[in-house]
Amino acid sequence: MSIIEKFKLTGKKAYVTGGARGIGKNIATALAEAGADVAIVDLDLDEAQKVATSIQEATGAQAIAVQADVTKANDVNHMIDQIVTQFGTIDIAFNNAGICINAPAEEMTLEQWKQVIDINLTGVFLTSQAAGKVMIKQGSGSIINTASMSAHIVNFPQPQVSYNASKAGVIQLSKSLAVEWAKKGVRVNTISPGYIGTELTLNSPDLQPLIKEWESVSPLGRIGKPEELQAIAVYLAGDASSFTTGSDFVIDGAFTSI
Repeated sequence: MSIIEKFKLTGKKAYVTGGARGIGKNIATALAEAGADVAIVDLDLDEAQKVATSIQEATGAQAIAVQADVTKANDVNHMIDQIVTQFGTIDIAFNNAGICINAPAEEMTLEQWKQVIDINLTGVFLTSQAAGKVMIKQGSGSIINTASMSAHIVNFPQPQVSYNASKAGVIQLSKSLAVEWAKKGVRVNTISPGYIGTELTLNSPDLQPLIKEWESVSPLGRIGKPEELQAIAVYLAGDASSFTTGSDFVIDGAFTSI
């Protein structure tokens, strides 16, 4: 198989949580462009359907919308059942749904802490577990979980203790799953983006001063673009990364190097 063929995802079946916007939307688009059929999973079903329709029209891949709350086991199991019923199997799981709450540690409420941990960490466990069961049964599959450079550094000046902790947990969770499932044909890796200029980020008045500060520190002098995460996702999804599991890929423009 040529190296070009190894990067193709023709015939593969994928899903992306948090797929209705931002990083998730860009990753779903990339997987479809590489040949995979893709399920757009999101709490916002209407927006997920818009993205699915757009991807299907642009790429010719089959794209469906699925509504799920990743913090609820029943929702996640129903999500997996829907995708398997529609696609027959799951080859690629991109677990990306997440939130961030900026609050000083001494002021953060238990409810705020649990909300971030439940979505960012427990949600990744539940979706990885459910997708993993399907992949173990078939003897193959690639799980890609969205972590963050915040798992490696403490972001500043914004206070986000729960986010940083949750993303560090995602990396260790994924490494643990990678070791457990290595001989079962299931690979598990993480992508750790730096500051990425999603539509939500760029249009938030509260974040504008922070963006300027981040860019002033960044070695590249700018924040990243969502599409700059697409190549690593396609690599990890397919045969080109057959010996890659338990790894974390920091895509941050060298921000964590300073």
